[in-house]
Amino acid sequence: MAQEEFSPDIVMVKDEEGGEHMFEALDRIETDDGNFIALAPLYDNEEDIPEEEEFIVLEVREENGESYLMPIENEKLLDEIGNLFEERLTIMFSEDDEDE
Repeated sequence: MAQEEFSPDIVMVKDEEGGEHMFEALDRIETDDGNFIALAPLYDNEEDIPEEEEFIVLEVREENGESYLMPIENEKLLDEIGNLFEERLTIMFSEDDEDE
């Protein structure tokens, strides 16, 4: 049986100062409140990777055919969407571990 090739979805995000940061897109969710993406930071060196997994959640907005990633300013919404991603990612990664 051929093994599936995995190609991560890499996203470059510019911060307010114009700095560029690379992330891996982990998951996307569409709700009545909007479209959201969970991103995990990519590190140049293995020793920079934190022991505890982390991800950030941003809102995806479309303007004039362009996609923009924006911080979620509503704290309650951020918590709700973050919890949804955490549940989904836990399930996704536990299924991946079972497949190995």
